[in-house]
Amino acid sequence: MISEIEFIQCGTGTSAGIPVIGCNCDVCTSSDPRDNRTRCGACLRFTDPEGKKRVVLIDCPPDHRQHALTHGIDRCDLIILTHDHVDHVFGLDEVRRYNALHKVPIELRADDSTLESLYRMFKHIFRKQENVNVSFVADITPRPIQPFEPIDRFGLRFTPLPILHGRQPILGFRIDALDDSGEVAHQQPKPFPLAYLTACSAIPPSTWPYLNGINTLFLDMLRFRAHPTHMTVDQATDVASRIGAAESWFLHMTHDICHAELEGALPEGMRLAWDGLSIP
Repeated sequence: MISEIEFIQCGTGTSAGIPVIGCNCDVCTSSDPRDNRTRCGACLRFTDPEGKKRVVLIDCPPDHRQHALTHGIDRCDLIILTHDHVDHVFGLDEVRRYNALHKVPIELRADDSTLESLYRMFKHIFRKQENVNVSFVADITPRPIQPFEPIDRFGLRFTPLPILHGRQPILGFRIDALDDSGEVAHQQPKPFPLAYLTACSAIPPSTWPYLNGINTLFLDMLRFRAHPTHMTVDQATDVASRIGAAESWFLHMTHDICHAELEGALPEGMRLAWDGLSIP
């Protein structure tokens, strides 16, 4: 089974990040480092059953270089993407450094819609033979994933879960540790089973059974006011209560949310994530 597990929530902000450009509100000018939020992305770092160090990235935001330098991320074995929005994928150029360090392509898993967008956004990566100059670009091996069809890598099972980002269907993920026989382990090491549901406004009925028994939940919580593509504070706490994870962490927050003010008002077992939150 895998060991030496660390889950790092590298960024916890919405698409604009915090501080927001040109804003002088209390949160954007806060001295509390928890109010400084880069764009959402996570890093799962662990040792696989064969004793090899592994890193899996969940999304690759524009701030990925900063995240890597801050947290000492020096390899990437797998990238799984929730959807194709700029704040979740525009760091893909940066992963070329991992290619240079380890001399192997990086597997990238995403749904068909996201892959189609990536081929358009990053033509210089995925059709590098058409580049005018030979240049240093990321070496990425894209492979499609389908809802509810798990992929097993490095002693972990990643199950793609359909969620809604307004009218756009995107993916969340359930992550379970596998035992020595390749089955989901009966006793899961912390923080598994883990559910990662970012940029989420609603959970379809078909996804709810896959959220049973979750130990650690990461869930969208944009702001107090209603928004067409994200959960409000009240909606997020209601969903977290229904899932009933031992630990629920909220992310994808705007500058409407002051960490110190909201943190103490949340129900037991629920907390606001912050940039650099590490769960060993």
